[in-house]
Amino acid sequence: MMQEDKRMKVKKGSVTVRVGLEGEEGGFRKLVIPISYLHHPLFQRLLESAQEVYGFYSSGPLKLPCSVDDFLHLRWRIERESHHSHGHHRQSLYSC
Repeated sequence: MMQEDKRMKVKKGSVTVRVGLEGEEGGFRKLVIPISYLHHPLFQRLLESAQEVYGFYSSGPLKLPCSVDDFLHLRWRIERESHHSHGHHRQSLYSC
């Protein structure tokens, strides 16, 4: 499950990400997600965008150029797919 990172150790098998856009109400949020998300095709597109925006090197949490609401929707889509069919076609996600 995803949770806010408040200076706590990240559990094995998880990674901290920072989501939010400049000027977005509420600012940036740090969230802890399962590492398995990093291999999901929908998340891969977001990682490619992060590389284009921020480059490869980053100190601290993995920065993702996506609004908090769009990221929460992405998480919901990934979780829904993992709990539903594993062989059915996948719809592509709009760009964050």
